[in-house]
Amino acid sequence: MAGPALRALRAAAPRARLDLMAAPAGAAVAPLLPEVDGTLEHSPSWQLAGRVSPDPAEELRLVARVREGAYDAAVVLTSFTQSPWPTAFVLHLAGVPVRAGMSKEFGGALLTHWAASPDDGLHQVDRALHLLDRLGVPAQGTHLALTVPDAARERTAAVLSGAGVRGGYAAVLPGASCSSRRWSPAGFADVSRRLLAAGLDVVVAGSAKEAPLVDEVVAGAPGAVGAAGVLDVPGLAALVEGAAVAVTNNSGGMHLADALGTPLAVLFAGTEQPGQFEPRTTRVALFRRPTWCSPCRAFTCPFRHECLDIAPRDVADAALRLLDGKAA
Repeated sequence: MAGPALRALRAAAPRARLDLMAAPAGAAVAPLLPEVDGTLEHSPSWQLAGRVSPDPAEELRLVARVREGAYDAAVVLTSFTQSPWPTAFVLHLAGVPVRAGMSKEFGGALLTHWAASPDDGLHQVDRALHLLDRLGVPAQGTHLALTVPDAARERTAAVLSGAGVRGGYAAVLPGASCSSRRWSPAGFADVSRRLLAAGLDVVVAGSAKEAPLVDEVVAGAPGAVGAAGVLDVPGLAALVEGAAVAVTNNSGGMHLADALGTPLAVLFAGTEQPGQFEPRTTRVALFRRPTWCSPCRAFTCPFRHECLDIAPRDVADAALRLLDGKAA
């Protein structure tokens, strides 16, 4: 969701080299962002909550990599739950002279350009642009936009052709970053069966680690095509771009559909408020049930996932209305 901010930075400094420092999931999207010249991929310790602590030497290597880049400036973009200070410390140690970020907490001199964080409920796109506005960088629109490489389109087309998938298919992406954001495989399978019955080909896709989830959905929807681990992120983007409609959780797949203009039915769990991350570029039908525990920001649901107690018929009907160009 940093795309609009990157677009603004590129417009403000068209001749500058613009590198993206991100975790693997974020770095995988870089080939779709024409504003980005290169990436620094790293899994920092401050984003590995609940996992085994990494080797401290990894952080020192990150400092060395940033120093080698000889960057003139760095802009730290964070969500409402994240702090810029760990990244700012790395940038400080690496000798980056201009370090900008936003925070509610005091962090000393680690940031040379500090801005107060906006309200937590602000959409993530607007949150990033808030920082740039404080730096005097004008926005170039708030819409998400990605560019799918031709090679990715060709690879995806070959996969679909080999599986006998016709045009006008539905892309079903049942994965998400944590279980609390995932609707049930049975729900996705039910929706897939209904879309198949309506005459659509259905492609159920995900990463290699999501293969068990994809396989479970496909097993419950005879006739659906499974594509787990077959496509990289640009390939998945091409899949979503070519779909007539997509069905996802609150996930990277949701943001791909939004950025590529694919009509979207999304199961949006109660982990966050929709206004912080919801699609705003494409036509969308958003499903969630209000619950007392939302927003929980939990990785696993300790209850019965009532926020995603959604009837598959409603999701399928909305997807078909979107397919027909009608309001969901």
